[in-house]
Amino acid sequence: MLSYTNGLSSQLSRAGQWLAHSGIQLPNGGVARYFRADLQRNHNISTEITGYAVSAFVFLYEKTGEEEYLDHARSAARFLTRLAWDSQNSVMPFEVEPAAFSYFFDCGIIVRGLLALWRLTREQELLDAAASIGESMARDFVREAGGYWPILSLPDKRPPEMDASRWSRSAGCYQLKSALAWRELGEATGDFRFGELYAHTLENALATHETFLPGHAERHGVMDRLHAYLYFLEGLLPCVDDPGCAGVFTQGVARVSRYMQEIAPEFVRCDVAAQLLRVRLCVSEAALETSEAADLRSFQDSGGGYYFGHKAGARMPHISPVSTSFAMQALEWWEQNVGRTPGPARVPLDPLFVCRTII
Repeated sequence: MLSYTNGLSSQLSRAGQWLAHSGIQLPNGGVARYFRADLQRNHNISTEITGYAVSAFVFLYEKTGEEEYLDHARSAARFLTRLAWDSQNSVMPFEVEPAAFSYFFDCGIIVRGLLALWRLTREQELLDAAASIGESMARDFVREAGGYWPILSLPDKRPPEMDASRWSRSAGCYQLKSALAWRELGEATGDFRFGELYAHTLENALATHETFLPGHAERHGVMDRLHAYLYFLEGLLPCVDDPGCAGVFTQGVARVSRYMQEIAPEFVRCDVAAQLLRVRLCVSEAALETSEAADLRSFQDSGGGYYFGHKAGARMPHISPVSTSFAMQALEWWEQNVGRTPGPARVPLDPLFVCRTII
């Protein structure tokens, strides 16, 4: 069980303080992809990770009421809207220096972060930027054969050859989580076109998801693809009241759980463990064990951040803002839903609530 101070778990407080004060967020508001504990230095700033950080700081503010988290969210958002966004070419680069690529998936994560903050502050700059990025996703990444290119080179906005061995460089069902950005933009702007874009992506994802796993000859590669497949399941959350989607969701959770159990003794990613716990909390049939939360807590460093993964039981040296954000949210929801409830009875988390707030 977690310890609590003023109703807040120690893991949440430590994770929040790491995100806010470790230096993983730079003075310009951008957030580094990870911190190398063995080398004591950050990797480059990533616009995607900065987008995740906006959502994470909003979650922290809503859980704690501490204004510093709102300030950090605003700082990260301003980096995205004022420094990273290329208004001349209407594109969001993967990294600002050099601005060599733009990723479809990253853009959706950034839009969702900006909208999470906009729903709190109603700052028009945030909504305008989110809509511009959403338009870029629909305009620049569309494929004539259907679906969306995963990556474009800059400044020409041409798609490099897709690499089937790397899920992030190929199109797939995982893009559905990014398409949640369109659904949220539709709600925020009243523009029905955005909702239609999500619906079309959902249709394509449902038609192709079964072949996504295992998708790799090596077990470590399968673990990486579990991360992406869980993005697909997260993208399904708005429609799990539909019987067809509900069946795919429940079967998908069970499928990922089996792969996870098989591969984890050799290699396990913290973000996969956290994502799986989050979606399992939405499935009433899933028996949740205390060991799942305990295993996830084992990734947390004494400084509050969460390591990327374990190989053969040993920690990898990368402390990740994404792993930290996913894990702190998963554990808070677990404690809220299971950890403080005696006995086996529980009420599953509302998928629509999870959809609106999931980092």
